[in-house]
Amino acid sequence: MLTYLRPALSMMVLFTLLTGLAYPFAMTGLAQALFPTEANGSLIENDGRLVGAAMIAQPFTAAAYLHPRPSASDWNAAGTGASNLGPTSAALIADVAARRVAYEAENGSPAPIDAVTASGSGLDPHISVQNARAQTARIAAARAVAPQEITAVIAAAVERPLFGLYGEARVNVLLTNIALDAAFPMAPAAPTGEMTE
Repeated sequence: MLTYLRPALSMMVLFTLLTGLAYPFAMTGLAQALFPTEANGSLIENDGRLVGAAMIAQPFTAAAYLHPRPSASDWNAAGTGASNLGPTSAALIADVAARRVAYEAENGSPAPIDAVTASGSGLDPHISVQNARAQTARIAAARAVAPQEITAVIAAAVERPLFGLYGEARVNVLLTNIALDAAFPMAPAAPTGEMTE
């Protein structure tokens, strides 16, 4: 029996060391060497303060900032997910209708689809260029600047499709809000960490 047990235990120990320790350590080291920012969570600091992560949405509600997509998980990274409501769900239809009314009342322009529907993860850090531009008048009024100046900041923040092929043009909400604060500080200047209300 020991003749059969010894090779089985040896293989178990070997593969535990290879796949449980060596491979994860090698991948972690490779990620740290090639993509250190991404490997550490794409954290964003502003004036020495941690204000968020570039790849995780957070709830901006102040009139002077871009607002993210709705979130089924209230932007809680610990419990992310979609609502799992289907297109014929009365609750989903009612939610979308309520979001549309609120968005159009707040921004004075038609609501793009990503302004009224939550992303699959509930933490999508990007909005469409159309959604960002539709919020321009509200942001300009709150910051007391011309809408064209806000449009210029948004245009500079547009991220193009990968290799010009994959995905759509989009705007990162957190990075654009930081750029808005840098370009048009509000009086009295609010620390970036207080962007979310």
